[in-house]
Amino acid sequence: MSTPAGDNESSGHQAYAPKKLREQPGNPAVSRLRSSSPPMPPSHAGGKLGVPSFLENEAGRQLYEPGPVLQPQMQRQGFSVPTWISWLGIAAACTAILIMFAKPLWHSLNAQHDTGSEAPSLRLSGPIAVDSVPADSVTRIAATPEAQQPSSVQAQPAQLPRIATRQSEPSDSSVRGVTDNEIRFGISAPFSGAAKELGQNMKLGIDAAFNVANTNGGVHGRQLRLIAADDGYEPTRTAETMKQLYEQDRVFGIVGNVGTPTAVIALPYALERRMLFYGAFTGAGLLRRDPPDRYVFNYRASYAEETDAVVRYLVKVRRLKPQQIAVFAQQDSYGDAGFAGVAKAIRSLQGGDEGTILRLNYKRNTLDVDEAVAQLKAVTQLKKNRIPIKAVIMVPTYRAAARFIEKTRDLYPDMIYTSVSFVGSTALASELMLLGQKYATGVIVTQVVPAVEGHSSVVLDYKSALTKYFPGESPDYVSFEGYLAGRVLVEALKRNGPQLDTERLVDTLENLLDLDVGLGTPVSFGRTEHQALHKVWGTQLDATGHYQAIDLQ
Repeated sequence: MSTPAGDNESSGHQAYAPKKLREQPGNPAVSRLRSSSPPMPPSHAGGKLGVPSFLENEAGRQLYEPGPVLQPQMQRQGFSVPTWISWLGIAAACTAILIMFAKPLWHSLNAQHDTGSEAPSLRLSGPIAVDSVPADSVTRIAATPEAQQPSSVQAQPAQLPRIATRQSEPSDSSVRGVTDNEIRFGISAPFSGAAKELGQNMKLGIDAAFNVANTNGGVHGRQLRLIAADDGYEPTRTAETMKQLYEQDRVFGIVGNVGTPTAVIALPYALERRMLFYGAFTGAGLLRRDPPDRYVFNYRASYAEETDAVVRYLVKVRRLKPQQIAVFAQQDSYGDAGFAGVAKAIRSLQGGDEGTILRLNYKRNTLDVDEAVAQLKAVTQLKKNRIPIKAVIMVPTYRAAARFIEKTRDLYPDMIYTSVSFVGSTALASELMLLGQKYATGVIVTQVVPAVEGHSSVVLDYKSALTKYFPGESPDYVSFEGYLAGRVLVEALKRNGPQLDTERLVDTLENLLDLDVGLGTPVSFGRTEHQALHKVWGTQLDATGHYQAIDLQ
């Protein structure tokens, strides 16, 4: 058995190869292939030694001659273990680089959180929800349920850093009721029912003052707007109207609310929300605490000041005895405030003894005065030697006052009737003139504004504003009060400057001193003085139904 030739040995088969191939150096790959080939069979008879007989002819040699030898091509197969190891090494290196660069950023963000430094806010959309929290706290970022993946395939991502946010100085647009173009105020008052003229006229006067300012460009470029809500002069409706103004209309402050019983509800609502409560149409002590509530400012004199002025007038000018004075009052906090003012004034005149003061009551929003009339009759007829009642100080609304006068004038033709300003002077005069001259003539009403029949500069300005913005409306004491309260507020807004919020305006009002609006007495507020005026004017109806000024001193 012969041994195969090696790669460096001559092969007998090479002699039969073409000359071109014989002259080429041996191909190792071919040699290996040859060495692995089985041994050739022995030659047949008649052939040359070692040469197969089928190669003796040309066709056989061509069949056997090898063609060009091609390098074997490697088949594409899956990654081998070494390849996987290489890729894992690359991934590990990239991870190390990322950690190296991310670590300083992480420390920087943690430092911002610890020091409370300002960081840019994130605005996210889609499945990411951002829980807003107050300033100086940490913004919490959470994924909504649809963004969460099943736990079986969910990787553990690195948690987002907690970013501290700090709220900057609020702009005007963030102040309730204040925009770049407008300041919204609200008024809760009766616009229906027995006292509707009071609410209508108060709003009319404030609107007139606001319109004057708006025509002249507004206040620092902002127009003033007054939004009204009808409470019907009923406390049970006031909570809802205040809520509407605050939550739905989003007013900056409350201006010109009408009434004491409604103020019992409206005032705490405003104070709890630190909302301005300005220029209410009431003289009750509820709005005049000592020291004053920070957010409450009054334009007008109090009921205590009005009743004190008229008691002194009756005693010192008309020469009545305090025991000859009775009080006809609404049976609620408004009537209580007026009655308390009368009692205080009589105590001061009698050295601390108020004696027994006759109080005649009627129910709010009604004209039921029969019980009061009957009570007056009973007292005056008890004893002939009793000191007769010669004056009645009224703390009513205009229709109830007119009905009481109607039912008692013929019984007591010399009776002196007086009323506080809340009655609605113009409406009262109209009601009495409908009854006849004898019912109107001589009725006295204390006022917190000058007589509208006058010709002072401030009265003429008021009448001019009515003619321009509300043609056909007649001058009225209630709307005049609203106009003056509005003018003082406009002046405070101007002095406040363009950066407006409640605290700044309160500070401005507390520093509004000796403002001259043409009343003959300066308007002033202070840190411990939240009532602009303390002056009380006296007026008396004549036979034509017009009020004439009288001196209460």
